[in-house]
Amino acid sequence: MDNVEAFVAEVLPLLREEVLALHSGDVGPRMALWSHDEPVTLFGAILTQNGWDRIEPAFKWLATTFHGSESYDYEVLAAGVSGDLGYIAGIEHSVAATRPEADPGPYQLRVTTVFRREDGAWKVVHRHGDAFDPASTSVPPGVA
Repeated sequence: MDNVEAFVAEVLPLLREEVLALHSGDVGPRMALWSHDEPVTLFGAILTQNGWDRIEPAFKWLATTFHGSESYDYEVLAAGVSGDLGYIAGIEHSVAATRPEADPGPYQLRVTTVFRREDGAWKVVHRHGDAFDPASTSVPPGVA
């Protein structure tokens, strides 16, 4: 197993655990996975924050917006690791509700997550997520 495969094998279950927990209203695994040391940044699908003092309350609020998590899958498109930095990019396929009165429904996010190794553990230092439209993967006519 090469370094990238080992990195993905280590961080992918952590990402899965923290998203499933967040979708059930539990912010604990996300708080544990993220670095509390600067710099940390969040370019989220519904909010953007910079610095742990702003990200922490944003995550606590975000956990209150979800319920009814039914499924989650991470489709890895790319990953890399070099020394104490690594990244994973892919599509999150989820079924969850984002409002208390709503029924769970499917949604997809394009996500890039950057990790830094701290005291031997991979910690998230940046996440960029936005809505994914599968139609955006097709090449427009006339483009080679």
